[in-house]
Amino acid sequence: MSEAMDNSRQRRDHLKKLILELHKGADAENVRGQIARLIGQVPYGDVVAVEQELISEGLPSEEVLRLCDIHSAALRGQIDVSGMKAVPEGHPVHTFSEENRALEAVIAQIEIAFSKLRALPARDDASPVLAELLALFTSLWDVDKHYRRKENFVFPYLEKQGITGPPTVMWGKHDQIRDLLKGARDALLVSKGIGAGEAAALIDLVFKPAAEAVKDMIVKESQILFPLCLDVIEDSEWFEIAQLGPEIGFCLYDPQVEWVPERAMKLELTASLHGRVVLPSGSFSLDELTAMLNTLPADLTFVDRDDTVRYFSQGKERIFDRNRTILGRKVQFCHPPSSVHIVNRILEDFRSGRQDRAEFWITLGGKFIYISYYAVRDGNGEYLGTVEVSMDLTRLRQLEGERRLLSYETAGEPA
Repeated sequence: MSEAMDNSRQRRDHLKKLILELHKGADAENVRGQIARLIGQVPYGDVVAVEQELISEGLPSEEVLRLCDIHSAALRGQIDVSGMKAVPEGHPVHTFSEENRALEAVIAQIEIAFSKLRALPARDDASPVLAELLALFTSLWDVDKHYRRKENFVFPYLEKQGITGPPTVMWGKHDQIRDLLKGARDALLVSKGIGAGEAAALIDLVFKPAAEAVKDMIVKESQILFPLCLDVIEDSEWFEIAQLGPEIGFCLYDPQVEWVPERAMKLELTASLHGRVVLPSGSFSLDELTAMLNTLPADLTFVDRDDTVRYFSQGKERIFDRNRTILGRKVQFCHPPSSVHIVNRILEDFRSGRQDRAEFWITLGGKFIYISYYAVRDGNGEYLGTVEVSMDLTRLRQLEGERRLLSYETAGEPA
C-alpha cells in the first residue's frame, strides 16, 4: 500500500512540475510527450488533485483557467478513465453523456458546413450556408442548459467534499464558451449578403473557436469531471440531481427513463405539522409563511454570517436559477469566477459596517431587473447575514398617473 501511495505522489509531483512548465511557456506537444514517457496513463483523480493543489498553493484560479486548454491538449489521450463506474439510463451522468453525443453530432454538421463554405468561389452568395450555420449554432446554444445543470446541481456536491478548484475553473470555461457562442451567433445575424470569401474568413476567426470550445469541454467532462463525480457523489445525491434536472431543462436530448436508486430518499421539507413560527409581531403556520414568501413579487435569498446560503424563496416566476442544492453552499461558489471578487467586497463591506445596501440593475431578456443586497443585523447592530432581493420592475417603470384603491372594481386586471 505504501509503495502504491508513493507512486501516486511521485506521479502527481511529475504532473505538477510539467503543468508549471506549461505556465512558463513550454510547448504543449512537447509536454505531452514527456507525460507519456514519464507518467504513462494518468488517473483522472491525479489530474483533479494536482489542479486543486496548484490553486491551494497560490496559483490563481484565473491562471489555471487561462491555460486550461493547454493542459487539456497536453493530457489528451493520457488520462486513464478505465476505472470509471458504469451508470444506467436515466442517471444524470448518462443524461449528460447523451447530451454530449447530441452536441458532437451538431458540431459534425457545423464542420461539414465549414467545408461547403470554403469550397464556394469567393464572390458567390454564401447566404444558404450561413443560414444553415445560424440554425446549427442556435442548436449548439442549448449547451447553456447542460452547463447550468452542472453549475447549480453538480458542483455543490463537489464543493461539499472540499473539491473547489475544478468547479471554479470549469465554470469559468463555461462563461468563455457562452461568450464565444454568442459571438458566433451575432456574427451570423449580421453577415447576410456577404460573399463566400468573406464568410469563410469568419470560420477561423469566430465560428471554429466556438465549436472547438464546446468539443474540448466534452473531453474535460468525459475524462475528468464525470469519473470524479461518480467517485464522490452518493446515489441519494444523484437522485436529487436527477429530480431537479427538469427545473432547467435538457440539451438536445430528452431522457425517457426515470432513474431511481435502490434506497431513494424523497425530497421532503421536514417541519412540525402543528407548530407555528412565532415572531415578535405575530406568528405563522409553516405553510402560511412559506406561501407568503413565495407570493412576494421578488426572489429572496438569504446568506448567513459565514457566507453560507440558507434559504431562497420559490415564487412562480423566478428571475435567476435557484434550487435546493445551493443550500449549505458558500455563496462565492454560486457566482461565476469573474464576479466573485465583487461578491466578496460587498460581503466584507456589510460585515465591517461600511455599507448596508448594494444595488444594481440590468436588462435581461427584455426585462428591467433590479437586484439589491441588504445587510441583515440584529438589534445590537451585529451582522447576521445578507439578503438578496431580485425584482422584475419592467411593468412598474411604465406606470403613470394614479390608480387609487377605490378604483379597484372598475379597473379590471392589471396590464
